[in-house]
Amino acid sequence: MNKNDLVSSVAEAAGLSKADAGKAVDAVFDSIKGALASGGEVRLVGFGTFSVSKRAAREGRNPRTGETIKIAASKQVKFKPGKDLADGVNG
Repeated sequence: MNKNDLVSSVAEAAGLSKADAGKAVDAVFDSIKGALASGGEVRLVGFGTFSVSKRAAREGRNPRTGETIKIAASKQVKFKPGKDLADGVNG
């Protein structure tokens, strides 16, 4: 499923136009992104939790040359599925 499929599914399930459903989906994504960017987490009971994890700077190797390189510190978005989502997928 891609974003257009998601918008169509939301529009059909909620009885909205595709334009309104698209705005709603975009608003949800923007809200999640904003909360994570400010260092928070997003908990959707039954669905899962989005959080940000910090990765420390480290040394790596260029696989082609074997040369040691420095990898900068970064932030990673993590998702932990909730029980209802996991149970629904696992059947």
